Amino acid sequence: MSRENAADILGIGAQRAMTSWLHQALSAHPGTWAFPDFHPVTSSTKEAHYWDWNHKRGPDWYKVLMRPLDERLKSLDVTPEYAFLSDRQIEECKALNPGARVIYILRDPLARAVSGIRMHTLWASKNAPAEEVSLEMDQAFLDRCERARIWDHGACAANLKRWRRRYPDLLVLNYEELRADPLAGFRKILTHCGLDWQGLDQAVRDSLTERARRHVWATPRYALSPDCLHFLAGAMWPLREALTKETGITFEEGDALLEGLA
Repeated sequence: MSRENAADILGIGAQRAMTSWLHQALSAHPGTWAFPDFHPVTSSTKEAHYWDWNHKRGPDWYKVLMRPLDERLKSLDVTPEYAFLSDRQIEECKALNPGARVIYILRDPLARAVSGIRMHTLWASKNAPAEEVSLEMDQAFLDRCERARIWDHGACAANLKRWRRRYPDLLVLNYEELRADPLAGFRKILTHCGLDWQGLDQAVRDSLTERARRHVWATPRYALSPDCLHFLAGAMWPLREALTKETGITFEEGDALLEGLA
């Protein structure tokens, strides 16, 4: 049986915008399939990283990785770094996955940057308690911003435009709304992906509902100095403005972070 797509469902970002939640909820649906964990070639069963880590392995490798054992199932690849693929790479993705359903969860670029830096701080601090870690405006902080690729991940408006050229029907979700009502967002995702809800038995629906309401790995809330927040607010301001202009969505999470700063 030939398959139209290598990956039937693509979650392309943004990083620190509930993509792990998206994967753990979708992968529990009886109509989906997640590839085996081949760490460090892949990142668990969630991120295939074909266009960044593994492109050298070639399209046949990707097709074999993504192919379900049961051909009736829809295969998942939720790799946040796909959000900032180039036009050429997205064109290649379209050739491999012409009928894929694409999901892009958008988060306020400022709040997303703070969360991304905290994630990299977690890795660098060897799990030190949050109250023992404070981020100050120094070269180490700027280096962490670079490693976290805050500008690439925050350029959601430009990323969205590139992806819409090839996948005009991609599903855009607001992280803030998704956090407020994850089950409603999950039902919308199922509809977009052509996955059944009403036809599932009650036990399966109850299990999916529980997973949809589950919070997947929050990073410790390491303290950022006012100077750090002011720097990030300035760095992310044009990206926040561009995203609101492109989508019409008003994001409030970043403004809440800045409350009290003069």
